Amino acid sequence: MRVELVNTGTELLLGDTINTNAAWIGQRLAALGVQVARQTIVPDGAIIRVAIAEAAQRSDVVLVSGGLGPTNDDLTRESTAELLSLDMELNAGVMEHLSAYFAKRGKPVSEATKRQAMVPRGATVLPNAFGTAPGLYFPAELGAPLGWNAHLFLLPGPPRELKPMVENEVETRLREWLPDGASRRVLYLKVTGVGESDIVEAVEKQLEAIAGLDLGYCIRNGDVDVRLAGPSAAVNAGAAVVRGALGDCIVSEDRRIIEEVIVQLLTDRGEWVSTAESCTGGTIASRITDVSGSSRVFGHGWVTYANEAKQQHLGVSAELIETHGAVSEEVARAMAEGALKKSGADHAISVTGIAGPTGGTPEKPVGTVWIALASKNAETWAQKRFSPGSRDRFKLLTSQAALEMLRRRLMGIALRP
Repeated sequence: MRVELVNTGTELLLGDTINTNAAWIGQRLAALGVQVARQTIVPDGAIIRVAIAEAAQRSDVVLVSGGLGPTNDDLTRESTAELLSLDMELNAGVMEHLSAYFAKRGKPVSEATKRQAMVPRGATVLPNAFGTAPGLYFPAELGAPLGWNAHLFLLPGPPRELKPMVENEVETRLREWLPDGASRRVLYLKVTGVGESDIVEAVEKQLEAIAGLDLGYCIRNGDVDVRLAGPSAAVNAGAAVVRGALGDCIVSEDRRIIEEVIVQLLTDRGEWVSTAESCTGGTIASRITDVSGSSRVFGHGWVTYANEAKQQHLGVSAELIETHGAVSEEVARAMAEGALKKSGADHAISVTGIAGPTGGTPEKPVGTVWIALASKNAETWAQKRFSPGSRDRFKLLTSQAALEMLRRRLMGIALRP
């Protein structure tokens, strides 16, 4: 099944709005075993009609997002009606929805909003529980006079309206249309602490030998997603290969990111973590607290950028800093152990390093960082890493390494060299 996306809106081309809908739809359809073949972005205007016609000529299903609102530049509905030579008619059900929607807000239905109740004859209305613009479905036979046989969906642009419609209306139909045996399984194994080239060397030859298995890699926020797609038997065989080669480096197989895994592990254990950060400026704490439910497992977060702050808030001695330097194993350990003691948490992570672009020396170049993890019932771990590059990249990779150290401690896995 060939599925194509047409995204409408001048704001997408100008960069004023990031097109998150396309990425989300791609992920949802991949989970069904359906791959998006192409996506197109077009500005508001007559070109919408051209883009829909071209997509319908080469695809089985076309999903169009945006342009269903009440303003003069919302032209998707009218453009599609003109393309298919369909008359517009007032839909009583949509009008009733609009009246109820605005009555709850103490407002009348404006003349501009009534445009959204005008529906091309022959189209099926897709209800919108979170907004005013209904979606529309045009069965494939409506395109027969134009020489194409594509199912066409018009979807609202706002993600909070589009997503439920895709889940409840589009995916239901796609499952019905998939021929028996055509459904494919997709599995993402999220690997951390191992570079893409090392992963390829470890697993690719064995995976390529599995009949029917499609393989892909995607670097994402310091991790590598290994994507396996195909019949269940092929995916299961591929997953066994990856697990055998990369084992404890696999963070998740359900697309959860490492901080989500950590929050769940801490929750299951009834434990708390605190952080003491220098060069990452609170990035580790931010990543943990971005996860829903983190208030049950995150205690304190210190950003001790200055040496005086390390001494005052974490109890790191001035003599230790003077002797070994702020960027050292000894100071990283003292920061973690001080944070553990002062917070009363079960675990405390610390980082101290040189983010750059200045501040490096031949002995400690820019990108050098020490990470430490102190725990109530285990020895303190400390590890030196080198992550040169921009400050943003340094913070990302350092926070990723710190979180991976904590994940390994929580899972009882040895620290990788």
